[in-house]
Amino acid sequence: MGQTLSEPVVEKTSDTGEDARLIYGVSAMQGWRISMEDAHSTKLDLLPPGSDEAKQHASRLSFFAVYDGHGGDKVALFAGDQLHEIVRKQETFKKGNYEQALKDGFLATDRAILNDPRYEEEVSGCTACVSLINDDKIYVANAGDSRGVLGIKGRAKPLSQDHKPQLEAEKSRITAAGGFVDFGRVNGNLALSRAIGDFEFKKSAELSPEAQIVTAFPDVEIHDITDDDEFLVLACDGIWDCQSSQAVVEFVRRGIAAKQPLDKICENMMDNCLASNSETGGVGCDNMTMTIIGLLRGRSKEEWYEEVAKRVAAGDGPCAPPEYAEFRGPGVHHNFDDSEGEYEVDQEQKGGKNFGISGYKGRIIFLGDGTEVLTDSDDTEMFDNAEEDKDLESQVSKGSSAASSQDGEATKTEGDSKADASKSIDESKPATTASDVKAAESAQSEPKEEAKASA
Repeated sequence: MGQTLSEPVVEKTSDTGEDARLIYGVSAMQGWRISMEDAHSTKLDLLPPGSDEAKQHASRLSFFAVYDGHGGDKVALFAGDQLHEIVRKQETFKKGNYEQALKDGFLATDRAILNDPRYEEEVSGCTACVSLINDDKIYVANAGDSRGVLGIKGRAKPLSQDHKPQLEAEKSRITAAGGFVDFGRVNGNLALSRAIGDFEFKKSAELSPEAQIVTAFPDVEIHDITDDDEFLVLACDGIWDCQSSQAVVEFVRRGIAAKQPLDKICENMMDNCLASNSETGGVGCDNMTMTIIGLLRGRSKEEWYEEVAKRVAAGDGPCAPPEYAEFRGPGVHHNFDDSEGEYEVDQEQKGGKNFGISGYKGRIIFLGDGTEVLTDSDDTEMFDNAEEDKDLESQVSKGSSAASSQDGEATKTEGDSKADASKSIDESKPATTASDVKAAESAQSEPKEEAKASA
């Protein structure tokens, strides 16, 4: 795991919002990390209401996203501030093809960073888990190991797949592009296989953006909204490393049944996930960001809360025990085994084995940094991470990192940045920057613009 503080930063940056269709709550916490590298976006109206642009679309569009940075915060902050704007500029978006617009927007965001002189020396990257919601559909685009999960009467339906290098489809792309997977990491280094930024792994001018060792190209899941759908959760792996998708859905449902504001449910979940000390091997020590979006479906906020509470009281779907609605404070954990209510997912359709989804058989191995590896291999040495430094020398004083500001849709805590060792570029190796990628492209391919497009 990366460096940790002697005490966690438990102050949270939270927000809520609502309109006639949706209600949301979001919260972010730095935790044990020496800096905050997450960002998020919440836009109830992606397009200005009443504008000519909005009139071109059949219904209102809302946009929510979480971005989990590694190796620094700059790429995550750029994505939090710009990705939704870039998506809406795509021609496919203007034509109403939202699935393709999200795919185009992710790659265009990657190119925008690569071509921005301010980021020529940038080495960081970020995950992106994005939801676009209209009146009858939810689109979730994901690159990396943040996650989107839908709560359907207390049952968790995954709307994204964690992009880990061990997945067969991901490993095939990595090796075909000239990379390798070692210790469950891309080139023995990066613990996720898709991300925005991370240009060290996107240097081949001969390959398309989708075929690079690490790609920003997302999977997109589309869900037709029904009256059984209660809420959507988007969160970074600081949550999912600690809780299963089903456990999170049941926890959130209990908070709703107790009539708690959605941002407070997020705060309670983060407190419950926070490690009581920094010697847990990384689990519960990461930055945490969580967003809950309630699907009102023609009901008022009060009617929506009441409907969920009635379902819970009637036993209509699984729910966490009542004590889970208690606020016990940071690092005080509930002990609860979630139900087996999670939806099955067609893994061939998803393109590989999905960690954390019921139905996949195998052994779970925890790496020293908290990375969870599910494998059917008997070779434990391939995941050996014994050299991971876990002693107290990796801690720094809480006072050396300042927890602060919120910036529009992108929210972070300022501090001295250091790479999260569970995901970041190995600091013992020369870092590849955006300018390095562009120089390599110019040497390998003509014309220059085609080389840029492949990065």
